[in-house]
Amino acid sequence: MEKTVTDTRFLGMPLYRQGKVRDIYEIGENLLVISTDRISAFDVVMGQGIPGKGVILNSLAAFWFARTQDIIDNHLITTDVGELPAEFRKHSALLEGRSMLVRRAEPL
Repeated sequence: MEKTVTDTRFLGMPLYRQGKVRDIYEIGENLLVISTDRISAFDVVMGQGIPGKGVILNSLAAFWFARTQDIIDNHLITTDVGELPAEFRKHSALLEGRSMLVRRAEPL
């Protein structure tokens, strides 16, 4: 059975932002977005996650970014864990399929 990932502190890196379901880390000028298996309802994060939920969320986002890239630019750089810095690649088994490197949004 797949490990449920509800917390990304195993990375040992400083967390930049945390949402109800996604954790974000700074990588230079870019961001690493990790979709966890956390569940939220009515702005409450539940104590137990759903195994594989983050992988499904990440896959859906990556699919639509690829599908619409010829219509509008998006922030996706890669979903390939092999292209991440070494400190993140050492956790590739847990990050594979649930993370994406993205460009930071330019200020308005």
